[in-house]
Amino acid sequence: MFSLIFPGQGSQTVGMGKEFYDKFDRVKNIFNKADEVLNFPIKKLILEGPKDQLDLTENTQPAIFLVGYSIFTLLTKEFAFDDTKVKFFAGHSLGEYTALTSAGFLNFEETLTILKKRGQAMQSSVPKGEGGMIAVLGSKIEFIENLLKENSGIYECFIANDNSEGQIVLSGKLENLKKLSFDLKKNMIKNILLPVSAPFHCKLMNKATSIMKSEIEKLNFLSSNKNLISNVTGEIMNETSEIKNLLIQQIESKVKWRESIKYMIENGTKDFIEIGPGKVLSGLVKRIDRGVKVSAINTEEDINNLKKIYGF
Repeated sequence: MFSLIFPGQGSQTVGMGKEFYDKFDRVKNIFNKADEVLNFPIKKLILEGPKDQLDLTENTQPAIFLVGYSIFTLLTKEFAFDDTKVKFFAGHSLGEYTALTSAGFLNFEETLTILKKRGQAMQSSVPKGEGGMIAVLGSKIEFIENLLKENSGIYECFIANDNSEGQIVLSGKLENLKKLSFDLKKNMIKNILLPVSAPFHCKLMNKATSIMKSEIEKLNFLSSNKNLISNVTGEIMNETSEIKNLLIQQIESKVKWRESIKYMIENGTKDFIEIGPGKVLSGLVKRIDRGVKVSAINTEEDINNLKKIYGF
């Protein structure tokens, strides 16, 4: 049994999805519909840039969703992909919304709209230039937790993403992240300041939570029998009230990606297919368990290769 995974912020590139857009009318129609729904030329931004505008959180979130959802729709409508064979649907941070929509819990228009609002709310939670995120490489999460606890009176930082064995992302105000970075370097632990404009997935996002709570409550969730994995719990969520609550919590909560992948593996997944721009999640999955098979779809050739393997 295979599971589908959908990437989050950081996977965007100018021109993502262009091969599918150029070749398939179905993808063109989805991109054109997105422009209508958002009343904004998201299609042009994705295909032509400029990159600095694509990288703005309020644009990045609907853009990555649009590309991932377009590829998934293409798979099911043009390549006879049978989504009933999918064991789990899961997405990283905003990718959870692509998973939700692909699994049939939300419709396309509502997801686009909510992601534009989510991006704006998260971007405005902390003044630009005040907060950020760092990736920590080659350390155990327990060591990081202890380091934060021991230095809680000196700086306040938060584990935002537990991505894989040896890759953890932390959020905080830049002044605190610099102090944390110094301590990590003293312990010979590599860390990199990420090119993001806000400290996502921590309590500094509480303003965004307040805004998004009412927006998420308004969403018209649909019934679906698909197994959807929550970033917050790393386990299945399927009741509407539960999904709403977890999406609200997700804004400030740690993304339990490592736990999510382990849960899917322990419950029958041997193969993962990443749907969306890039191969970031594919790399993380291989770090978590080298024994599973991971593939990514970025081109039609990728689809045809997978069709030979899985027979859809």
